[in-house]
Amino acid sequence: MKNTLHATNLVKTYGLVKALSSVSLTVEPGASVAIMGPSGSGKSTLLHALSGILRPDSGTVRLGDTDITSLSDSARSILRRKQFGFVFQDGQLVDELTARENVAFPLLLDGWKRSRAMREAEHWLRRLGLDGLGGRKPGEMSGGQAQRVAIARSLIARPSVVFADEPTGALDQATGHEVMQILTTVCHMSGATLIVVTHDLEVAKWCNRLIEIRDAVIHDDRALGVSQA
Repeated sequence: MKNTLHATNLVKTYGLVKALSSVSLTVEPGASVAIMGPSGSGKSTLLHALSGILRPDSGTVRLGDTDITSLSDSARSILRRKQFGFVFQDGQLVDELTARENVAFPLLLDGWKRSRAMREAEHWLRRLGLDGLGGRKPGEMSGGQAQRVAIARSLIARPSVVFADEPTGALDQATGHEVMQILTTVCHMSGATLIVVTHDLEVAKWCNRLIEIRDAVIHDDRALGVSQA
């Protein structure tokens, strides 16, 4: 299918440390996948390889017919901007920009007129329950609100895949559950695939598939019942 994500025999080493060892997986469009594993197991390296942030030493990653691993650095940057959304543990919002400007940023990079990009950003802020907060800067919002802004930014360009790296790691449990409910629901409604790296099984349970990685290889890959907690 057009937006199926395929990884085949991924290998990545850092000096003498092997982070990925012949890892292969397929993620169908619209799936929600949690990647778990102990510290140093390779889970973040796998996410970075799947998203084109880093190039594996060998193996391939394909999004539909596009071989991401064969693209130049600049071409991978364009693909990430147009096809992928990202949510990180600390949100990585720009402190000097308002929530509205942070959300609109991907569209402005893509050449949208500022007025149109801001209207689209306001639409996404309303959709994520942040109506009226568009003029606030990250330091003027709670952690949960800031993470919702990051989710809105990740989805505004209507990506094929959203990658979330420990998206609840800096939040308390209740806020983390709220963020995961919003993230999984909005990705589902938008038709975006969701790939989440987490160390928390309760976070993983919001996804419909769990991949456990240990010592640079996939140890387990199973379906999950989506949490309603």
